[in-house]
Amino acid sequence: MAKPATDALVLDMSATELREVNATLQGASGNETAFQLVNPRGSHAVAVGLDAPIEVTVKGSTGYYCAGMNKQATVHVEGSVGPGVAENMMSGTVIVDGDASQYAGATGHGGLLVVKGNASSRCGISMKGIDIVVHGNIGHMSAFMAQKGNLVVLGNAGDALGDSLYEARLFVRGEVKSLGADCIEKEMRPEHLEILADLLDRAGADAKPEEFKRYGSARKLYNFNIDHADEY
Repeated sequence: MAKPATDALVLDMSATELREVNATLQGASGNETAFQLVNPRGSHAVAVGLDAPIEVTVKGSTGYYCAGMNKQATVHVEGSVGPGVAENMMSGTVIVDGDASQYAGATGHGGLLVVKGNASSRCGISMKGIDIVVHGNIGHMSAFMAQKGNLVVLGNAGDALGDSLYEARLFVRGEVKSLGADCIEKEMRPEHLEILADLLDRAGADAKPEEFKRYGSARKLYNFNIDHADEY
């Protein structure tokens, strides 16, 4: 372990086991608030379970579940990530400079996930309050059963966007290949433009809120109606 000029504690993952790296981050106190992880070599479950206002920079790409269950911490990946980045995140910020594989931000309850590249299928699946901003495109079945929060996409969205959606808000600047069951385009009101402007600013996204369309739930699947049984 050594400290660079930035005063961040450097953890070399080619020489330190993942369990020790995560234990160091999880046990961070007021004496150490900034960390650099070098040579991640696509390791899985990097920087998971953090619960302190620390800053972690990962110098390279990671495998699945990077920054999972994050609380308070800021995790910046200078590379791409595998499936499940920021899965079940509660608060804090996760930034990915590259691309994200499947189900980015899945079941997230809070915090902000920023993907500066593209995100694959099922981005934001079952999101429960997290905010996700993707600078590129997202794959099919994104925001499936999304309950709460905001998904912002500067590029295009794949098939079945927002299938079985609850109360999450979806903002897409590009084209949507198809909408999922019970997902419809909705009016963009002033309060939505305000929410979107704030998210774009926080995510460092070069776009205007007026360029986006909003999608949400038609609320026809909330309750079973015997008169429309054939529609289910």
